[in-house]
Amino acid sequence: MDSTKIEFAVQMDKDVKSCADKLRRALQGIGHVDIDATEGRVIVQTTAPWSEVQDKIESTGRRAVLSGFGGQSAVALINTTGCVVDRTPVQGAVRFTTITDKHAGVVVDGVVDGLEPGLHGFHIHESGDVSNGCASVGNHYNPRNSPHGSPNADAAERHAGDLGNIRADETGRATFRFVDPALDIWEIIGRAIVITANADDLGCGSNPQSRIDGNSGERIACGIIARSAGILQNFKRICACDGVTLWDERNKPLAGKGRATKL
Repeated sequence: MDSTKIEFAVQMDKDVKSCADKLRRALQGIGHVDIDATEGRVIVQTTAPWSEVQDKIESTGRRAVLSGFGGQSAVALINTTGCVVDRTPVQGAVRFTTITDKHAGVVVDGVVDGLEPGLHGFHIHESGDVSNGCASVGNHYNPRNSPHGSPNADAAERHAGDLGNIRADETGRATFRFVDPALDIWEIIGRAIVITANADDLGCGSNPQSRIDGNSGERIACGIIARSAGILQNFKRICACDGVTLWDERNKPLAGKGRATKL
């Protein structure tokens, strides 16, 4: 069972009992749900993508912010490098979470917007250096010096960073959740996730480039993989430096004009 525990901070109304009841109804059937309405905390044990859980919470009219994953976890925010090279409409977040105490792989769970509909290559690269945007993150993460291949291939026949393809729908959104048995959280922190313009042929193409990068084309989006908070580790509700609340933060730039609010 590859379920993961996900924690959300939820903006509650004064009638916390009514809020909790509405949340339980909205989340019915998605997994085990634990709600602390007084603290504004919802914890869900589920196999569903975190974005789907958040959508269900927000269908009740309350804003929700993902605040932690159970187990060891990491996150990559797509296209927040600040480099002019990467100013594209592609934005998103990808989260990596261990599923058991024993090493059984990593859950890769994400949502990315702004893509062209269809398949796009999805890989971990060896470096988190985004000084020149996605061009400076190096090649695919490949500690075993293997050829490029499918994420379903044996370890000797794939890069550790070969995560295959993600599929964007007609709106340009890709929502995905899968388990990769070859990954280890502590080995990928500090590296980068990259999305490419074309589909990855998974090493099955007829030219030499297929066994290098799957003929997946231009790097159109990337993000540094960083350690993220676990369950009950992130209690922030307001940033003391600029007065931005947790609820408003996702709608504001990370820095600069438009960030600060009155304290």
